[in-house]
Amino acid sequence: MRVPCALYVVVLCVCVAPIVSAQDAVKVDPTHYSVITENDRVRVLKIHYGAHEKSVMHSHPDSVAVFLTDAKVQFTGSDGKTNESQIKAGESLYTSAQVHLPENVGDQPMEAILVELKGKPAKPAKPAKEMKK
Repeated sequence: MRVPCALYVVVLCVCVAPIVSAQDAVKVDPTHYSVITENDRVRVLKIHYGAHEKSVMHSHPDSVAVFLTDAKVQFTGSDGKTNESQIKAGESLYTSAQVHLPENVGDQPMEAILVELKGKPAKPAKPAKEMKK
């Protein structure tokens, strides 16, 4: 009886772990996310969603997104709460690290560039000393 119980626990852990742990968007959703370039400071992703396409729950570190097209997007957080946004082509936004499930709720394809930031945030630069006139 001990072996079947242990087996159930292992199967449960294997099935639930991917859902509980935030996963890399490129690994869990390569249809919508691809790496353009990467180094030790940033990873740059190309994002493409067709009209009414939906992703899976995944994570991003602190990031800057630049939208190449107009977009109407709904984000579902890991807590189940949803947030809908309308974004114009050329707009950019900074987002803190997060876990979410995006969906293009618009009637047109959506494209964006996402710059994921790596490492610790940089310390603010000290203000330059004023030169005497």
